[in-house]
Amino acid sequence: MSSSWSAIGVPWSTIRATQFYDLIFKGVRKLGVLPVVPVPAGFVLQPVDSAEVAGRLAQLALAAPAGRVPDFAGPQVLSFADLQRAYGVAAGRPRPVVSLWLPGLAKIRAGAMLPADPETQYGNRIWADFLNDQLRGSRTVP
Repeated sequence: MSSSWSAIGVPWSTIRATQFYDLIFKGVRKLGVLPVVPVPAGFVLQPVDSAEVAGRLAQLALAAPAGRVPDFAGPQVLSFADLQRAYGVAAGRPRPVVSLWLPGLAKIRAGAMLPADPETQYGNRIWADFLNDQLRGSRTVP
């Protein structure tokens, strides 16, 4: 039996994606009102545009069941500090960003939030472009 068929005979495809820009945007916007923004030190991730993930999901839905397909990630590895600073600049409200060491994040500092699949597929839209569209109200679908 193919790995794209469940034990009850239902065909399936599954994709894992990294964190969406949309969710990160909500967080950095809330933190961006503080006079000094604290962020966890060493918190790195490779966020992706949800529209690009939706496009990949549509491709999978129209194709034959494939089981688990390669992960999908954004084109840039960024620290949370980088994400926050870029938001401040794009929003016209740059704030000092202070990286704080927090216990319990060893796995994240070691790269647990980054894609590990050697066949990972990558989107094209970068954080700066997403920010520009969100802050200017000109969201376009890639």
